[in-house]
Amino acid sequence: MRFSTRGRYGLRALLDLALHGGNGLTPLKDIARRQEISLHYLQRLMAPLIAAGLVTSMRGAGGGVALTRSPAEIRLREVIEALEGPVAPVECADDPSCCNRSALCVSREVWTEMKNAMVQVLQSTTLQDLVERQRKTGRAETDMYYI
Repeated sequence: MRFSTRGRYGLRALLDLALHGGNGLTPLKDIARRQEISLHYLQRLMAPLIAAGLVTSMRGAGGGVALTRSPAEIRLREVIEALEGPVAPVECADDPSCCNRSALCVSREVWTEMKNAMVQVLQSTTLQDLVERQRKTGRAETDMYYI
């Protein structure tokens, strides 16, 4: 299973906010420039992050976006699910009733184990964890982050 650019770029944008946002609003054009993401695409990524309560925004002069909580309180699971939807590799891992073979399907057991492993990693990792990992690279204040 691969995450799309929505999940990867959205996470990169949030990492940028965590590292460069401080206490104020950050213009989307600054994030777009630093992360080499088109401004139009970044605007589209912000909508589900705002709807999920992870980001707040203000339009106009002096406007921009900011995290609604500290990076230590934002779990990667929230980010990925807001941008990508459920992390289950197949529908039956979340909803066994969608298939009449679910009760006897050994493949479903594997899909469910995969989903549970991904959920565990994403739930136990915060945006602050990524900030700390980025700082360990010695490139925390550089413009581009590789996610």
